[in-house]
Amino acid sequence: MEQELETVARLYRLITEFFVNYSFQVIGAIIIFLLGLIVARWMNNLTLRICQRNQIDITLSMFIANCVRLLVIAMVLVICLGKFGISIAPFVAAIGAVSLSVGLALQGVFSNYGAGFTIVLTRPFVIGNTISINGLTGVVDEIRLAYTVLSSEDGERITIPNKHIVGEVITNSFQYKVVEASIGISYSADPQLAIELVRQVLANTPEVASEPLPQIGIEGFGDSSVNIGYRYWLPTQRYFELQYQVNGAVYQAFRGQGVEIPFPQREVTLKQAG
Repeated sequence: MEQELETVARLYRLITEFFVNYSFQVIGAIIIFLLGLIVARWMNNLTLRICQRNQIDITLSMFIANCVRLLVIAMVLVICLGKFGISIAPFVAAIGAVSLSVGLALQGVFSNYGAGFTIVLTRPFVIGNTISINGLTGVVDEIRLAYTVLSSEDGERITIPNKHIVGEVITNSFQYKVVEASIGISYSADPQLAIELVRQVLANTPEVASEPLPQIGIEGFGDSSVNIGYRYWLPTQRYFELQYQVNGAVYQAFRGQGVEIPFPQREVTLKQAG
């Protein structure tokens, strides 16, 4: 019993001595830390406003603001530790060693962030553009520092790590995607009439882009047909729907004006041995 009382008394003396010696440091450290959090939040909001005023991309603005906030908090923690006379040199060395190990382990992740930073700065595309890369095509929905999200007409959500975007060939058709089509007509038909019918169909389809203008003409000469080629641009999100609609309208227009679409033909000559 006496030993337990002695232990309690010793603990009480230690706590008392700690508060006598460090009470002002503890209170000061708490006050500094709370003020530091307020300053960090204020700096975060100030950085965001400055970035928005200079029309910097929102993703890059958030990244810069968060870096400023974390830097302020780190400085405040160093000051708080100094209030207790704690040297931060060992912590810095430990953080350096851990950062090196983590950096090697997460090299692929960091390369995605580096690539995302490059995309935000160089802006090869923005949200709403239609891009084609590595065989994938879609409308840009999100640009994150680690990845970019595309959406397709089928409602698919395509997530591409940014390291697979930077350094690759990117086709940016903005809001539209080109349609390259052709239709064959008989050699006895009038190609100018066929071209005019295709032009009317495209003009009567309001979703077809007016800039650039559709391109229509004789694409080539087949074995049994004159091939009329036409190129036009459609909104990516309705690409296939509108393409099929235009194809049907062209077919009906040709039938209505008697423009013959021939079957493949072969001419066979039989020779009788003499």
